[in-house]
Amino acid sequence: MMNTAKKHDVFQAIADPTRREILKMLAGKELAITEITVRFPMSRTAVSKHLLILSEAGLVKNRKSGREKLYTLQAEPLSELDQWLSYFDQFWQNKISVLKHLVENEGQNS
Repeated sequence: MMNTAKKHDVFQAIADPTRREILKMLAGKELAITEITVRFPMSRTAVSKHLLILSEAGLVKNRKSGREKLYTLQAEPLSELDQWLSYFDQFWQNKISVLKHLVENEGQNS
């Protein structure tokens, strides 16, 4: 029986700045691993490991084209992250409201 559980979740995958940059690079376009690798000061093997983690989290998909692997962004799993972050919007909105109130009242006290 094949284990279909993800080895990495979205949060683990985006925790690394290199992986976040790779996701940005893949937004809206398909890139070969060689095109991704040249943009980072690391080996192709290191980039492959980052792509594997992104793939295991469901954030990228790859296909073979000749001797190259081409990667594309799969943004759907990012909705989990968006939902989690949206919970904290209420705290930001509260801080912004307090700041607005302070700024408006500062002008009246002068």
